[in-house]
Amino acid sequence: MRSVVKVAALSVGLWCAMAGTGVSAADEPVRFGPRVVGWIEKGLILPEYTAVKIKVDSGALTSSMHAVNIEEFEHMGHEWVRYDVPVRDADTDEMVTMHFERPVFRRILVRGAGGSDRRPVVKMSICMGDRVYEEQFSLRDRGDMNYPVLIGRRTIEHVGLIDVSKTFMHKPSCSEADYDQERQRQHDREEKGAGNEPMTPAGEVDA
Repeated sequence: MRSVVKVAALSVGLWCAMAGTGVSAADEPVRFGPRVVGWIEKGLILPEYTAVKIKVDSGALTSSMHAVNIEEFEHMGHEWVRYDVPVRDADTDEMVTMHFERPVFRRILVRGAGGSDRRPVVKMSICMGDRVYEEQFSLRDRGDMNYPVLIGRRTIEHVGLIDVSKTFMHKPSCSEADYDQERQRQHDREEKGAGNEPMTPAGEVDA
């Protein structure tokens, strides 16, 4: 907490210094401290380049992505899962269905008011602002939710801080090189049969 306060104080101090010299925050972005995002952002699911609305939710531990037709299978001796991600493109308002196959990174048991649910977790890449984040996403049918992608604390830790009074603070602007790199990464995983080694216990319970 103290470190966050210090960063905030530094940012405010720098902004005041710029104001005193006639330089506005819009003219010269503050480059110190963590990135601040709104509680709703727009991002791109890579490498398919599909825009979706993302809810940034510190109440969830692991990020979650809408998925249907989830089918587990074995690929080159490893556990994999294939699934569809049907979403409404946030840029075109058209329904788009993306098809994925990914190694199972781990499994989690999610407990809530409606009971418990065991879900596979995969690594997916999303573009938020000008950065690509490869993060853990549990797969579940979020068709009854307003947002197909939810960012939890594991991902927020890498993204920055949340301003709960703001939305859509960052427009996705990742480079073509970022998309090409993600496509190559997925190709390599398919060729090698794995690419994700579990870092946490398979039976972990998410709060």
